[in-house]
Amino acid sequence: MAIKKFNLPDPGEGLLEAEIVTWKVKEGDEVKVNDIVVEIETAKSLVELPIPWAGTVAQIMAPEGETVDVGTPIIAIDDGTGGGDAPAEPDDASAAATQAQVDEAMGTGTSAAPKEERVAVLVGYGPKVTDAKRRPRKHQRGPLPTPSETKNPESWGGFAQVAAATEMTHPTVVDPHGVAVEVADGAGSRPGKALAKPPVRKYAKDKGVDLTAVTGTGDGGAVTRADVDAYLAGGAQPQEAAGAPAYGSRGLAGDAEREVRIPIKGVRKVTAQAMVGSAFTAPHVTEFITVDVTEMMALVDRLKKDKEFKDVRVSPLLVVAKALIVASRRNPGVNATWDEANQEIVHKNYVNLGIAAATPRGLMVPNIKDADRLSMLELAQAMGSLVETARAGRTQPAEMSGGTITITNVGVFGVDTGTPIINPGESAILAFGAVRRQPWVVTAADGSEEIVPRWITQLALSFDHRLIDGELGSRFLADVAKVLEDPARGLVWG
Repeated sequence: MAIKKFNLPDPGEGLLEAEIVTWKVKEGDEVKVNDIVVEIETAKSLVELPIPWAGTVAQIMAPEGETVDVGTPIIAIDDGTGGGDAPAEPDDASAAATQAQVDEAMGTGTSAAPKEERVAVLVGYGPKVTDAKRRPRKHQRGPLPTPSETKNPESWGGFAQVAAATEMTHPTVVDPHGVAVEVADGAGSRPGKALAKPPVRKYAKDKGVDLTAVTGTGDGGAVTRADVDAYLAGGAQPQEAAGAPAYGSRGLAGDAEREVRIPIKGVRKVTAQAMVGSAFTAPHVTEFITVDVTEMMALVDRLKKDKEFKDVRVSPLLVVAKALIVASRRNPGVNATWDEANQEIVHKNYVNLGIAAATPRGLMVPNIKDADRLSMLELAQAMGSLVETARAGRTQPAEMSGGTITITNVGVFGVDTGTPIINPGESAILAFGAVRRQPWVVTAADGSEEIVPRWITQLALSFDHRLIDGELGSRFLADVAKVLEDPARGLVWG
C-alpha cells in the first residue's frame, strides 16, 4: 500500500498556522477526491479542506483543538496502491480541482508558479514544506497524543460526527453551585471534545454545562442526557487537579482557582489588533441624537404584512440601513477613506455596508457589496443571508474586506447607545440603540403641545475627525434621523 500524508496547506492571507476544529472523517473511512475531511480555523475564518486523493483514512495525525503550523502533516491516506510512503503532493488534476474549490470559499485567487520552486497548496502557492518556518510558541506543548490515545474508532459507534464549530470546548465549567472553574487534565477528563451525540450537546449547552466536566456512562464513555441531569443535580463533580483545594458552596478556596485564562487567538486576536490600531490611528469623535421613530415602526409593521417580504426577516435595522445609505448619498464625504500612504482622501461612489455581528467566534463585520444599488427587498435578503452566515461561523475573508461604512446594532442587547470604534479602513460607524416606548412631547398643527407615548431610539455616530469635521458628521447624523422620523423622506432624497 502507498500512504500519502496530507500537509496543512497555506490558508492564505499571510497566515502561518491554523487550528483543527472538526474532523469530518475517522480512521478507516473511505474518501473520494475532493471530499471535505477537516474544518480548520484561521485568524480570519473557518475553512473546510478537501482531500486531493481517494482511499482509506490510515491515520489522523492532528487532534481537534490543536494549532498546527503550515506544512505539518495532519492526515494520512492509503490509496490502495503498492509502495511505501508517498510524498504529500497531489497530482496536477487533483491539485487544480481542490485549488479552485477552496479559492472560491476563501475569496482568493491562484497564481501559477514553477513546480521546481514552489509547491501547489490549496489556497495560493506557498513555500516548500521543507522551507516552512515555524513561529515560536509562547507555550510549547509536549508530544502530541497518538490517535489511539485520543480516539478509539471501534468504540465510537454512531458518535463519529463531532459538534459544530460553535460548540468548541471552552475552558470554563459552571458547577452546580454556579461557580466558574477550570477543569484540569486528570483521570476523569478527556483531551479535546467530550464524546456525546448532537442532541446531548445542545441540551448541555442550553443548561450551561461543559461536557468535559461530566462523566459519561454511555457506550465508549459517551455523555448521555441522564449524565448531564445527574451533574446538574450534584451527582457528579469535575475532576480536580492533584493537590488542588476543594470548593464548597462559597466557591473555590484560594485565589489561583478564581481565575480562568483563555488564550487570545483566532478572530478575537485579530479583532483586538484592529480595534487598537483604529483607536490610536483615527481621531474618534462621537455624536448622539434621540429620535422619534414611531413612523419607522409603523413601516416595519406594514412590511411584515407585505406578501413580497413574507420570506425575509424585516426589522427596524433594515430601515436604519436604508436611511444610512440615503444619508451617505447626500453626504458623500462620510463614505470615504483616509489614505495615509498617498496623502489623499478617497471618496467612495458606492456603499459596501458593514453589519457588526456578534458570533460564537467573536465580533465580525461582514459587508454587503454595493448595498446602495439594492431595493428594500434585496437589502433585506442580503442582510438575512449575511447574519445567518456570520452566526454559523462561515463568513469568509472576502466578505469582510472592502467595507466603506458600518452599522452596529447595540439595541438588540437592550442597550440605549454607545461609542463604537470605527472599523479599520473606514471613516464612520453608526450605533443603533434599543427602540423603547417613552413619553414624548408632540406639537400639533395648531402649535399646541401634548405628551404622548411614542417609539424612541438613540443613534450614535463615531467618525474620523481627520476627514470628517463636526459640521459634516452632524449633518449626516441628522439626515439619518430625519429619514427614520419620516421614512417618506427616503423616497424624496434617495
